[in-house]
Amino acid sequence: MLDDLRHRINIAELVGRKVRLIRRGRNHVGLCPFHQEKSPSFSVQEDKGFYHCFGCGAHGDAFTFVMETEGLSFREAVEKLAAEQGVPSPLRGAPAPEREKSAAGHTLYDVNEMATQWFQLQLESPEGLAAQAYLNGRDLDRGVWAQFRMGFAPDQRNGLLSHLASRGVSVEEILALGLAVTPEDGRNPYDRFRGRVIFPILDTRGRPIAFGGRTLLPDGKPKYLNSPETPLFKKGAVLFNHQAARAAAAKGEPVLVAEGYVDVIALVRAGFAGAVAPLGTALTEEQLGLLWRMADEPVLCFDGDKAGLAAAQRAMDRALPEIVPGKSLRFAFLPAGQDPDDLLRAQGRDAMAWVIDSAQPLVEALWQREVAVLDPSTPERVAGLRARLRALAAQIPDTDLRYDYNRSFQDRLNGLIDERRGPVGSKARSGAGAGFGQGMPQARQPWRPNGQGGGSELTAHARLSRPGRAQWTARESPDMRASQLAQSVLYGGKGSARLREEALVLSIINNPELLERHLDEVARLPLADPLLDKIRQALLHAAGWGNPLDFRGLRDHLSRCGFASDVDRLERRPPMKGLPFVRPQEDFGAVEWAWLHAVQRHLKLTQLEAEHRLAADALLTDESVEALKRLQEIDRQIKQASSPEASAEDDF
Repeated sequence: MLDDLRHRINIAELVGRKVRLIRRGRNHVGLCPFHQEKSPSFSVQEDKGFYHCFGCGAHGDAFTFVMETEGLSFREAVEKLAAEQGVPSPLRGAPAPEREKSAAGHTLYDVNEMATQWFQLQLESPEGLAAQAYLNGRDLDRGVWAQFRMGFAPDQRNGLLSHLASRGVSVEEILALGLAVTPEDGRNPYDRFRGRVIFPILDTRGRPIAFGGRTLLPDGKPKYLNSPETPLFKKGAVLFNHQAARAAAAKGEPVLVAEGYVDVIALVRAGFAGAVAPLGTALTEEQLGLLWRMADEPVLCFDGDKAGLAAAQRAMDRALPEIVPGKSLRFAFLPAGQDPDDLLRAQGRDAMAWVIDSAQPLVEALWQREVAVLDPSTPERVAGLRARLRALAAQIPDTDLRYDYNRSFQDRLNGLIDERRGPVGSKARSGAGAGFGQGMPQARQPWRPNGQGGGSELTAHARLSRPGRAQWTARESPDMRASQLAQSVLYGGKGSARLREEALVLSIINNPELLERHLDEVARLPLADPLLDKIRQALLHAAGWGNPLDFRGLRDHLSRCGFASDVDRLERRPPMKGLPFVRPQEDFGAVEWAWLHAVQRHLKLTQLEAEHRLAADALLTDESVEALKRLQEIDRQIKQASSPEASAEDDF
């Protein structure tokens, strides 16, 4: 069980690896690793197994600390800590097929490791001279080869096949890993990678799971060849250099996304350790999720050519329906005809840093794209552009964020019209449509928001387009919206934390798909109540087995863990009965939207409440006007965050 593993871990020793702690009574204190501070407000309670920062509100246990400081998912953090304690992971059931050992005593991971070592040896051999010359020509020396475990596949029909067979690997295993190909005419299999420089693709534990090969022939096709999908490798769920980039991101390094292996390596060599790349495909939802676990706003660095601009546009369209408050993308466009490797070799690190610093936020990149395509030089075109921008914003699930995008687009459009003082020819536009992403980012003419007109229309549009509104209205009791108990759960300030925690946990119990889709958010959820935290741990344990979760199965699991009466008491609590997103619902999309919004509000209020306690304590010893103003300011923020109008007028 998770509790058994947690009790094995000395959290003071775990935290002490990254934070200098000083014992004070029964606790340890130090400078918080999650925000900048000069006086220690970070406390570790060894006997209770958790940490808390009274400055920024960071709170959690051993699992949460590893997740936050090392950029790991909940499952990965548990497996890492279990391995350190020398015990099996409580989240792992029966061994997966890829982990099962063959009769010769190896797993599929072992086979890929054998192949990696063989490719590395071939690069250092006389047969690898051409590959060495290519790499040296790209300023990639032996140190880089070793760092990225680069290799070479000789132009032989069965060089790797023969080597692996001599190590007891079956042909079936070699084919399953995509290391060999079977001809359609039925002849014997042959090596997939031949005459290519090899870039191993590693998983988050540093194990080779696939390979990319770059041809050495000037006209070789395809230029890059990747492993097919295998039991170890799902192309759309992996990033090249993910393991190293995640460690760098946990230390505050920016996360950069390039288009290819060599670009990533060049960025890392230049000191941008958080560089990654998708594997020959457009960014997927899974890859966006990996990026957002590392950073709130990863920077996409696309080549300055047509293919790079097309890739940027695909990324915008893919990301728009996935963004949530605090999670987005920025876009850095390189000079025409250059990729990151070209720019770094031609102009050095400072030029690349300038491009990254000039990266456009998603909303600006979308605006530049649309105004370049739909020239707003007539009233009809302005109306068409406005409709297109509204359609883009409508894809955003979060109500507040969708409203803000609509408002931002409208302000930009008003500003553009004001600058031209009425529709005129497209040549009169100041920078509009002057080439989306062409070369280095150009300085934009300032725009002035139009405070008159358009605002009320936009607000009405945003209200009508809120997700889930019709569904909730159909299920609410007549007096739901006036319920003071419901208001105290959703919008209460100081003193309502317990109610918020109960609502969030009960919603997970009644809607198990929340647990499957948002496992990390559930693991990170700050829960001060010990009972609710224990129920949360039981929920995480149920999710850890990898079996599909349903309402009855999850209830049975909680009953076996001894929480049946506790869940029953939660459901009978009057405040819970007035919240539609807490009850089981058929419309999971509306539940998910409401739950995520409630999580964001809980996080905000939890942080503000921690800051309030710290400011109140400070006022006891510092009765200055500044200390009093600080406390009053936090009070104001809590009141604002506790108001239904703080983020949406009709959220629930």
